[in-house]
Amino acid sequence: MKILYFAWLRSRTGTASEEVTPPAEVTTVATLMQWIAGRHPGFAEAMAAPGVIRAAVNQDYAQPEDAVRPGDEVAFFPPVTGG
Repeated sequence: MKILYFAWLRSRTGTASEEVTPPAEVTTVATLMQWIAGRHPGFAEAMAAPGVIRAAVNQDYAQPEDAVRPGDEVAFFPPVTGG
């Protein structure tokens, strides 16, 4: 699984992307986020405020209950703002 980090999440995790093999119990965006939080304290800090991190699975916006599978590309980013 390829994980991408955008904006300030990149500096919080110390990487722009990584290849990971989560344990079998990681089957949703929410459980993936919890697993990543255990690996990256900065990601855990960002997760402390609900709604701060958004996700996309294979370039489609995803909800916490959406499935993730080996081979997926999962991107994490802050809410998009603009004007």
